[in-house]
Amino acid sequence: MERTDSDTAATPGGAATATIDATPTITPSTSAAVPAADGSDLPHDLLRSMWETMLLARSLDERMWLLNRAGQAPFAVSCQGHEGAGASMAAALDPSQDWLVPYYRDLALVLGMGMTPTDVMLQFFSRASDPSSGGRQMPAHYSSREKRILSVSSPVGTQLVQAPGIALAAKMRGEQSVTVTCIGEGGTATGEFHEALNLAAIHKLAVIFFVQNNHYAISVPMPREVSVPHVADRAVAYGIPGLRVDGNDGVAMLVAAREAVAHARSGSGPVLIEAVVNRFTPHSSDDDDRSYRSREEVESYREADPIDVTLRRLQELQAIDAAQEAAIRERVKRAVDAATDAAETAPVPDSATAFDHVYATPAHGQ
Repeated sequence: MERTDSDTAATPGGAATATIDATPTITPSTSAAVPAADGSDLPHDLLRSMWETMLLARSLDERMWLLNRAGQAPFAVSCQGHEGAGASMAAALDPSQDWLVPYYRDLALVLGMGMTPTDVMLQFFSRASDPSSGGRQMPAHYSSREKRILSVSSPVGTQLVQAPGIALAAKMRGEQSVTVTCIGEGGTATGEFHEALNLAAIHKLAVIFFVQNNHYAISVPMPREVSVPHVADRAVAYGIPGLRVDGNDGVAMLVAAREAVAHARSGSGPVLIEAVVNRFTPHSSDDDDRSYRSREEVESYREADPIDVTLRRLQELQAIDAAQEAAIRERVKRAVDAATDAAETAPVPDSATAFDHVYATPAHGQ
């Protein structure tokens, strides 16, 4: 397959209008856009489950944002606008054997990998029973040894080099697992991005580098972050496939994610996926995005809301009807309310356990 670029650059709001003009076939040394595949061969129950994960992530996120603004939690970092990318990637993975090395906007992805709404809210409130860290980590730093989710790394980009290490160990053991690691487009400017892709490409490791391009590295727009039109173009330098996908379309994302997972699992090496999305909120609850983007720009993102775009795709595929949609919305509402109540009333960590999970316990006599 010859290299093909989308006619629309990844500019703010571009995800809604990106021209899709290449085939989705995985071919080494290729950087291409992936078409909005019709998804007619995808199981309807899988599509509904994916959309429910998207809606659950959005609803949890909105609840956490409100709780922060009400002064009930000190910090929040949002995934709003990223749900289609995260839920579709999770739907393409096998939680029983695959690994996730996430970043802080991966709420939909960790939910899709098996974390529960209560797990998320316990982590948000830093409760003692928080499964991610026992209340030690800041919000949106998810992890679960049981579910093969490594802890989110606070220093941007450092998680990228952990993924090839996991994949190399799996390859040495003869396992068929795939490792996904995630980053925003701004994080691709770190040295770890080069080191991780280079190592994975040389050893043909089963790693998917999942870049969620929301056009801003906090306040810095993409043209000042990346010297090529698309992040996926960088794959060519490593001799690996690079795919650029409309991250607002969960069906197109799922088609691309499934093909990338199959490519990696077959032993053919890593894949770089660029999901073009929009960030609906400020970078975090401590950011004021009015200083670097207009309200008109942010409002325009709602026209390509992944919740709505993906629901329309499911309706076109006759994968969901009005009764099924209503049932999903009701389940999500009950789950968010129950998780919030459980976390708010859960005990905080005992001060006597302050060093647990932080420092190694000295051996007897030391």
